[in-house]
Amino acid sequence: MSEQRTERAAVDEEVEDRSAEPAPQQRRISEKQARRRERESQERADEAAAEETVHLKVFRYDPDVPEKAEPRFDHFHVPYKRGLTVLDALIYARDHFDSSLTVRHSCRQAICGSDAVFINGRQRLACQTQVADLDEPVMVEPLPHQEVVKDLVVDMEHFYDQMKAVDPFFSPDEIPDGELVEQRQSRANREEIKMATRCIWCGACMSSCNIAAGDNEYLGPAAINMAYRFAMDEREGVAATEQRIDDMDQTHGVWRCQTQFSCTNVCPKDIPLTEHIQNLKREAVKHNLRFW
Repeated sequence: MSEQRTERAAVDEEVEDRSAEPAPQQRRISEKQARRRERESQERADEAAAEETVHLKVFRYDPDVPEKAEPRFDHFHVPYKRGLTVLDALIYARDHFDSSLTVRHSCRQAICGSDAVFINGRQRLACQTQVADLDEPVMVEPLPHQEVVKDLVVDMEHFYDQMKAVDPFFSPDEIPDGELVEQRQSRANREEIKMATRCIWCGACMSSCNIAAGDNEYLGPAAINMAYRFAMDEREGVAATEQRIDDMDQTHGVWRCQTQFSCTNVCPKDIPLTEHIQNLKREAVKHNLRFW
């Protein structure tokens, strides 16, 4: 009899243990609450860390507002966090301190070229530049040698005109039959022009070029690089290639370059612009050496 009671007691204890276990739904709710507490704790830690700020010194100019028509610098202290870029800091300053602060930007992935500015004395992409790599105050100005429209935005029309002047598109002698047939290119030729194709039309090289600053007729490194990209492509037509080289073989073409390497130094895509200009000079000389 006592054995039956002991057995029954063991069963009752097991039932009690099972009833003490939380239901699956309750367990999920508990885990969700734990994750929320952890997230809130991290947010509080981030807020505490945000007491560290970055000092921005930003160029301001607005010709449409009389009291802002005189160029000046405004100072902003932006909360710092790991990975903060100059563009992030500018957007924070605009959203939290002064909504009239104007900067041109688009994708924020360093491939559109729209947010090129002058940061601590050098042409850079704001979205590519880490604040942690810069000395403070971080001075942000519009691209030099360009007409300022407002704050950090400059007029790019002249730059685009120079780019369009070199006809940045293919002019092949023959087009393959059939809509789905490729115009094939050798790997060696692709390697030769690969870097030239990386241009994102940011205008940093043009802004850094002292020759372009004093000569509006000079095509500039970006446009010449674009001409190089097509002239050296084996898929380009023979007549079109000769015409491109003739167009570059001008006073305001490749021969205006003084090989200062400033364009190469500031290019955010690491394009060897000066080397491409020199290669086109060589092609121009070869083109003019005719012995028949």
